[in-house]
Amino acid sequence: MKPIPVASADVTGNEEKYVSEAIRSSWISSSGKYLDQFEAEFAELCDSKYALSCSNGTVALHLALLGLGLRPGDEVIVPSMTYIATANAVRYCGAEPVFVDIDPETWCIAPDAIEAAISPRTRGIIAVHLLGHPADMDSINQIAAMNGLWVVEDAAEAHFALYKNKPVGSLGTVGTFSFFGNKILTCGEGGALTLNDSQLSIRLKMLRGQGMDPRRRYYFPITGYNFRLTNLACAMLCAQLERREEIFAKRNAIFDYYTECLTGIRGIGFQPCAPWAQIAPWMYSVTVDPHEFGQTRDDLIATMKEADIDSRPFFYPLHRLPPYVKSASKQGQPLEVTNQLGATGLMLPTYNQLSFEDIDRIVSVIRRAASSSTPIRRAA
Repeated sequence: MKPIPVASADVTGNEEKYVSEAIRSSWISSSGKYLDQFEAEFAELCDSKYALSCSNGTVALHLALLGLGLRPGDEVIVPSMTYIATANAVRYCGAEPVFVDIDPETWCIAPDAIEAAISPRTRGIIAVHLLGHPADMDSINQIAAMNGLWVVEDAAEAHFALYKNKPVGSLGTVGTFSFFGNKILTCGEGGALTLNDSQLSIRLKMLRGQGMDPRRRYYFPITGYNFRLTNLACAMLCAQLERREEIFAKRNAIFDYYTECLTGIRGIGFQPCAPWAQIAPWMYSVTVDPHEFGQTRDDLIATMKEADIDSRPFFYPLHRLPPYVKSASKQGQPLEVTNQLGATGLMLPTYNQLSFEDIDRIVSVIRRAASSSTPIRRAA
């Protein structure tokens, strides 16, 4: 049987054509038709005034924090259940991430945990739209406003997800996105920021482009960075945006079929969806209750691997990783929901070319694993 990867890029539209056109035009670096076109289209789709492309999603976070003036000694409240780039970007600025728990109803940062973590050094909040589900932005923005904080939306996994019918990326001070190879929209490596503040947009462009004054070529009033994306990468993204409805339709069908097939298997839990949310279909994710299923999540991953099916565990809770465990231990929050999800969460193969027959094969392995295992009695 053919191996089933956990993700695979779909570049079957005009990607090659547009990249070839960019090459023939000789505009292959950080200027060109496709760069301008992508930024304009992406801003409109995110209901934002401005979109700035950049070299990857981690850079998008770093650039946002630099533009917002984050400095050494500051603190930023971050969910512990996220990819490590969210916290690393804070450290790049010399600041410290303060880890908080997630809401079991959304798997996103818990607003009540944010309030408990605010200190005199807190400057902002990073609201991660985990696994494509929007965070509770009204509550988060209210807390931020009451405490004079900014809010960065980490929407790396949540392209065009909706919060109360509004697209993510338009809901905080700045939104950040990733276009890595496993994302819903991809150019291999790439990122973007979305925002509505004209002055902040100017500052971010300067920081992105080595700090050059937009009115005086080769005059650099600030220390900047080379965080730019290429016209070639944006050519790919323009082709991806053309097919966004097709891409989302395929992935939503995959999500629906997974749910239909997995329903009823003991010990398998599903990603929650708040009534006000429309999830971006990034990676289909479940939980594996070892007591009900009879195996741990990691046992199931190994079983699937033997069947040539790739999968991924959820992210390790950041407060337990070596770069952060010492500082997190001083913060004192138990983060029980994060720890539980980190131990049981499983990402299943999700990509546009995944067929229903492939899903049948994946589910049959999961079903056999459950039926061949005996439920484990919980400790009293």
